[in-house]
Amino acid sequence: MEILHIILDALRHSILITGLVIVMMMMIESLNIESKGLLFRGLRRTRLGQVLVSALLGSIPGCMGGFAVVSLYTHHLISFGALVAMMIASSGDEAFMMLALIPKDAVVLFALLLVIATVTGYLIDLFDSRRKRPTDLVDGIRNDIGYVVHSHEEDGQEEESHGHVHKKKISWGWKRIVLLLGLVLFIGALLIGITGHEHTELAHHHSLNALLNEDGMHILFGILSLILLIVLCFSSDHFINEHIWHHVICKHLPSIFAWTFGVLLFLGLGMRCIDISHWISDNVALMIILATLIGLIPESGPHMIFVTLYASGVVPFSVLLASSISQDGHASLPLLAESKRGYLKAKLINCIIALAAGFLMMGLN
Repeated sequence: MEILHIILDALRHSILITGLVIVMMMMIESLNIESKGLLFRGLRRTRLGQVLVSALLGSIPGCMGGFAVVSLYTHHLISFGALVAMMIASSGDEAFMMLALIPKDAVVLFALLLVIATVTGYLIDLFDSRRKRPTDLVDGIRNDIGYVVHSHEEDGQEEESHGHVHKKKISWGWKRIVLLLGLVLFIGALLIGITGHEHTELAHHHSLNALLNEDGMHILFGILSLILLIVLCFSSDHFINEHIWHHVICKHLPSIFAWTFGVLLFLGLGMRCIDISHWISDNVALMIILATLIGLIPESGPHMIFVTLYASGVVPFSVLLASSISQDGHASLPLLAESKRGYLKAKLINCIIALAAGFLMMGLN
């Protein structure tokens, strides 16, 4: 019965965390479409602004900004230093989880990553004599990979289908209904508080429960969910099918839930067998190295381990910092496909910076 209690507790927390992350991802997707891609139009042709703007794009939760920067780099429109700045500043989908679990710490981390990314990118370009001046950034944006704004979405009036153009279609298919029902259930869970208000065994061993029980967070995400509910009611079939269902739900939801549930279950069961907190506290240097090496994986998921461990009070900030610098979600996957040399070179620099920052922070602590 005790093990079943731990499993159910991990399941409740996983549902809440996954719901918070997915709501934020859908909001970002919606904002990108509603702005007609203008979230990327802050890029300028000047050399001085490249690194900073790329770092800012990398700071956008998810891989949206990262995909834009990689696309621009592979089209020879921005410098290598700007690419590295994006990869340092970006935390992939883990950024959504950090905003859900550790909002205050996340803001501090993002600001610190932005500073490190900007300084590193600027120094790289300063000593890179082969750096080229970007040309037409708008064309580069239109070749973006990932969060795509199709041509018919820029005017918000028409859609394309098999080469034909027709008026935007809004129908009540099963995907829209499932999304709306899911949001309604999630809002209900936030209002009732059934997902995290019990003082369970899992919460007893680490501080996740204290954060997940904050009424302010529940109210905030309840409001966001209500806004998203209205948006989905009036969104086009194309937006529902392609941007929300295929990209957010099918691609991200399963992996986010699986990794979150797996880590929470491991923590809950592990605390029964060994003193994980004591073992890790005695091996912080090893955890920094491990977090940096796992950051080489060009995918979101494995890195969520360190976010959850930090939110649980198991690892210090230095480990989370090293992990966040080293990894960039799957934003670098297109770079690996287009420029393996550029990918390896950028990741090597990221690892060096991650180790240096992690050990420096450990020393300061």
